[in-house]
Amino acid sequence: MNVLIRGVLTVRSKPDRNVAMTDVTTRDRIVAEADKLFYERGFEHTSFADIADAVGISRGNFYHHFKSKDAILDAVIDARAARTRQMLERWDAASSSPLGRIRSFIRIVVTNQASIMRHGCPVGTLCTELAKVGHPAQPQASQLFTLFRTWLRRQFTLLGRKADADALAMHVLAFSQGVAVLAHAFHDKRFVEQEVERMCAWLDGIAADSARVSGD
Repeated sequence: MNVLIRGVLTVRSKPDRNVAMTDVTTRDRIVAEADKLFYERGFEHTSFADIADAVGISRGNFYHHFKSKDAILDAVIDARAARTRQMLERWDAASSSPLGRIRSFIRIVVTNQASIMRHGCPVGTLCTELAKVGHPAQPQASQLFTLFRTWLRRQFTLLGRKADADALAMHVLAFSQGVAVLAHAFHDKRFVEQEVERMCAWLDGIAADSARVSGD
């Protein structure tokens, strides 16, 4: 491609697509490995070297993509937010009723039971760790909870509970975090399953009350 720079016509070579794709892939791999290590070991206990070793790249190549661990943390939070939005979209598409969608959220502690028992909730543990050290990215990480809160509030509104939709959304969020913490502490699968059954029964009661009110 010809480019005019300061009155001189120069020829710029076409970008090497293979190099561009490699750069993107390397960056994505760094973010993916950092995400995994931050979840399993914690942000504070994960070093540049740990991430570079997991990706299999040199420190110099690593710094080409990220200049600081905080920059990686920002990218990890963005990646988690993107995955959360995709998951909520799948739940929206998978069920035609808000009741079924909320039940999908409630059951996430069973779906992800193995990883939660080993490492806790990925959102809760990250927010707690960042809050303890007063990290400036803590409000950004908390937005992951806000995504769930907003989505749950919308489902309860559709269920006919507009007046207390936000309170109900927070109740369901509190349930998921409480079960995740105790699952991580006690490694009790049956406890998790029982709590999910109880919460689903509670949700059915909320839906029945809403239907009864709307029918009056």
